[in-house]
Amino acid sequence: MIRKIIIAIISVAIIAAAFMVFLSVSKKKNIPRRSKPQKVTQVFTESVQNASIPINIQTSGTLRAKKRLELYAEVNGIFESSAHSFKPGVYYAAGETLVAVDRTQQALNLKAQRSSLYSQLVQMLPDLRFDYPESVAQWENYINQFDVENNLQALPKAINNREKMFVASRNVTTSYYNIKNLEGQYSKHIITAPYDGILIESMIEPGTAIRTSQQLGTFISPYSYELEVAINASYDDFLRVGKSVELFNIDRSKSWTGKVRRINSTVDPNSQTIPVFVDVSGKSLKEGMYLEADLTAKEEQNVYEIDRKLIIGTNEVFTVTDTLLKLKIVEPVYYTDKTVLVRGLTDGTLLLSNSIPGAHEGMIVQNISE
Repeated sequence: MIRKIIIAIISVAIIAAAFMVFLSVSKKKNIPRRSKPQKVTQVFTESVQNASIPINIQTSGTLRAKKRLELYAEVNGIFESSAHSFKPGVYYAAGETLVAVDRTQQALNLKAQRSSLYSQLVQMLPDLRFDYPESVAQWENYINQFDVENNLQALPKAINNREKMFVASRNVTTSYYNIKNLEGQYSKHIITAPYDGILIESMIEPGTAIRTSQQLGTFISPYSYELEVAINASYDDFLRVGKSVELFNIDRSKSWTGKVRRINSTVDPNSQTIPVFVDVSGKSLKEGMYLEADLTAKEEQNVYEIDRKLIIGTNEVFTVTDTLLKLKIVEPVYYTDKTVLVRGLTDGTLLLSNSIPGAHEGMIVQNISE
């Protein structure tokens, strides 16, 4: 009897426990679940205002003096002297001696040759007086002014062919031109500065033995320079001789204004660029100096400039419409190192102005700046 009572109590307890669990589960089902809030990303935007923007072509090159003289020897000899110390950085005025090669032997040879011609003229004079008395006066005047120390003057002009042949038969003409040739060689022993300038390279010192065709140094004018830059061939139609060019040093702390002086008519087959030559002068400019050039090629109408990082793919950008990101197709017009000019955006469009990791069309955003 007791056993039956115990079993009955246990059964009631199990049923009661099951009922309590049922009530608890039913109560939980009736509690409404809280919805997970959607994430809103804060973004920076800018309002598009299309405008006419000039395309500035940025390129660079090194300066080279417009007046540049590579010094080469045309005679053999010993480097004797110079108007100043023949060292890089030394200034020479126009007409001053850059290089003087010893010409003592050449000077003596010239005097000997002139003395020989003088003797020929004196010996010819009696026959000339007898055969061509009308020409004696000009030949006597020439002989009287003859100076073995100085360059020969031009021979008197023959009054007819007979006199001309007579003079030639005495070897006067041959001797005259031989001496003029020696005088030309003699003058090449002295190299003078053709303009005010600076020696930027020296390859000899006093006492150096010089041989024909040997390079001696480089002489330039420091007052005017030329900058060669390479411009994309697609902008050839927009470049004109005389166009102003802004030039800058590497850190852009100094600037100069140059002008396009020449445009080459050939295109480099490898880079597809055209050499353009810009004239520039001014303080602080030096031979071999590296400069950056800004050339205004043309002006693009109805475009907007944005950061290159904002281009999605090749021709899309993110805009913000009613708190949602949307992709907009644009037309890239011109690329610089950091920016790009695009066409196709409407004035007032809110454009995403910074890159967002994981950005996608339809993303919910909050605009925090315009």
